[in-house]
Amino acid sequence: MTLVIITAIGVGGATVIGAVIGTLFKKIPHKYNDGILGLAAGVMLAAAVFGLIQPSLESGGKHVVWVTVAGILAGAFFLNAADRFIPHMHSMVGVDKEKHAGDVKALNRTLLFVLAIGIHNFPEGLAAGVSFGSEDISNAITVATGIALQNIPEGMIIISPLMTAGLSRRKAFGIAALTGLAEVIGTMIGYWAVSITSVILPFALAFAGGTMLYVISDEMIPETHNHGHERLATYSILIGFAIMMLLDFYISV
Repeated sequence: MTLVIITAIGVGGATVIGAVIGTLFKKIPHKYNDGILGLAAGVMLAAAVFGLIQPSLESGGKHVVWVTVAGILAGAFFLNAADRFIPHMHSMVGVDKEKHAGDVKALNRTLLFVLAIGIHNFPEGLAAGVSFGSEDISNAITVATGIALQNIPEGMIIISPLMTAGLSRRKAFGIAALTGLAEVIGTMIGYWAVSITSVILPFALAFAGGTMLYVISDEMIPETHNHGHERLATYSILIGFAIMMLLDFYISV
């Protein structure tokens, strides 16, 4: 149990470590922010494919592919609903619309992207918890290590878009840290309810993958291609994807 608690704190804390690194950088121009956001999109795309959708498909079962498809679509529909019915997310973090009129739309868009990361962290935590609950400690440590290493760049990439959209460094760090909390909660639930989470995990993984694919396509790529730095953003997406693919490959070997 002690090892599970340490793991939960570790995988969630990795996001916080990344957020701390992210706060060390000052607010940057659009050109570099587009590059960072493009890198984030690539990281998220790889995480969605290799860390969520592929494990969902590999979870077994005759009809698992349909469970995965349903999860992806449900995740996309959920985030689309959040985008439509929560249009004032800036108020949740204390941003005054009158004082930051030019930043509100960008901030709402960025918070949607952060929400997708938070949603994706929860089933990752479930996966880590289930691994420990299955009593294969060696495999569980490998899974948890891979998740933690992926969370560091994820924590870093959250900060810059939030600050560019008008949030203070402290608020940006707080929001990034909260996304790590979802991982801690998921790990503990996964450990305590292995029989239940083993059934819902394929759908939960695919659901999180769907939210990430939605926000990458609908928000992040259009935003990075809106300031005249399309080529930089495109190569940043490819680099982010490649980095996470290599990380996933060498951790799983």
